[in-house]
Amino acid sequence: MKNRLDSVKLAMLSVQRYPWEQGVCMQAIYESGDITTAIAMAHDAVLRQQKDGRLAVINDNIAVTDPASSGIMVRKAYEITGDAFYKEAADRMLYYLLHIAPKTRKHILCHNEVSLHEGFSPNQIWVDSIYMAPPFLAYMGYPGEAMTQIEGMVSYLKDPETGLLNHIYDAGSGRFVREKLWATGNGWALLGIASVIDIANDTLDTEPMQLLFRNILDAMLRYQLPDGRFHDILNEEDSFVDGASAMMMAAAVYRGCHSGWLSKDYLPCADKVVATMDQYVDDYGIIHEVCGCPHFLSVGTSAESMAAYIMMHSWKKADALSMDE
Repeated sequence: MKNRLDSVKLAMLSVQRYPWEQGVCMQAIYESGDITTAIAMAHDAVLRQQKDGRLAVINDNIAVTDPASSGIMVRKAYEITGDAFYKEAADRMLYYLLHIAPKTRKHILCHNEVSLHEGFSPNQIWVDSIYMAPPFLAYMGYPGEAMTQIEGMVSYLKDPETGLLNHIYDAGSGRFVREKLWATGNGWALLGIASVIDIANDTLDTEPMQLLFRNILDAMLRYQLPDGRFHDILNEEDSFVDGASAMMMAAAVYRGCHSGWLSKDYLPCADKVVATMDQYVDDYGIIHEVCGCPHFLSVGTSAESMAAYIMMHSWKKADALSMDE
């Protein structure tokens, strides 16, 4: 396992990255215990910080929540090194989210500054944002705001029949841009909620977040395939089979079990994902049979799938060690 996992780490560090990919990849590296590399990645995220505070921006400056995915590690870099370079960058990212970032009438963060879809407004809520911004808000001392953001995003995106989350809602026009139960999006949501629970547990009552996590998880598991994976659109059997969402789910489950707020009865649904996805790592560390970058509309490969693989194994190891103690 060590050789395979190291290969995935090297492959992940070799791919081109958008802001959200830089954030989730450095978080995965940190969670694997490689603090030195994670700080180096945080350094580069700060070098590419926009004047308004957004971190790791290498493309058109339209993303609102994606840049915040680098925020936790940038702040941790300050805590580890004592270098104000990182503290000031994290503070600028926080100020942007609190005071500059576009929000809906309900004060919920929009995903982008512009609409990527003709006929819709820029005031769109994407399920990905549940991972991108709330954990950073919680880590920077705003756990209540983090939970408010999650609850608001869920209120826009929740499908009342299944309890799952749709992909994109346009709060400006009051209609869905993509009314699809995207498996990877629900995986992003589980990872984000799990992170906020762990960060906020010592200061706030996180039971509402724990209940939300379990509800989404239980809803996803109704669609889990025998090998642990999901269809890309959870309730559409003709969509391709995806492993990224399954690894995100498994990482969140192992984290919750390790932290003690999730029943270990859920472990088998994560264990089957590990057994399956280990088979889809090639000789170069690239993971196949996942929702593919850059458009995420077909099967392919992606940075976040490799990050999810690393997180999954890191939290599985952590949970196993805690059970042995």
